[in-house]
Amino acid sequence: MTPPIYDVYNTLFSHYGKQHWWPAESRFEMIVGAILTQNTAWTNVEKALSNLRKNQALNFQSLENAPREQLMEWIRPAGFFNQKADYLQELISNLRNKFDGSLDKLFNLEGAALRTELLSWKGIGKETADCIILYAARQPAFVVDAYTKRICRRHSWIDDKAKYDDVAKLFTDNLPEDVQLFNEYHALIVRICKDYCTARKPNCKDCPLKKFL
Repeated sequence: MTPPIYDVYNTLFSHYGKQHWWPAESRFEMIVGAILTQNTAWTNVEKALSNLRKNQALNFQSLENAPREQLMEWIRPAGFFNQKADYLQELISNLRNKFDGSLDKLFNLEGAALRTELLSWKGIGKETADCIILYAARQPAFVVDAYTKRICRRHSWIDDKAKYDDVAKLFTDNLPEDVQLFNEYHALIVRICKDYCTARKPNCKDCPLKKFL
């Protein structure tokens, strides 16, 4: 039986409307945020981004010139700041050495080529790569995070053995290949999981998706 992927999207969109995600003022800020949000809550990332913003450091040149110790201090609220400083410096190094410091040149790569390039960078896994492809490069990629897997498991669309690409394929096989659609769907899944489909004590009785259970 084919999961009602598109019907679920329409129900969520009718319930919540546009989510205006990813919250960033530039493509570069979006990428930095995607790296910083690994293994932490977005509220912590916002504090780190605020530090960078206050110090005019949310751009390629400033991060390239920032001393490592200073960078770690700015991003400390996001946790794992030593490791994440490595990841950000790797980002800067690759952009400089391979793409002349230009996101435009990086994003001239498309689809599988862009994903392969990003996945070769230290600290960028599949979820982070797909976030960058979707939200910064504005190319179609369905982002699978812990919320996506939770929704899919609770509706019995996947089992516990399903891997990242299996879950992504579930959505891409059942949706038009559309950047804005993928964008909104990912954001709506995050919203429903925070409001109803929580990790503990989910409120299935009042959930807008209860008819799909």
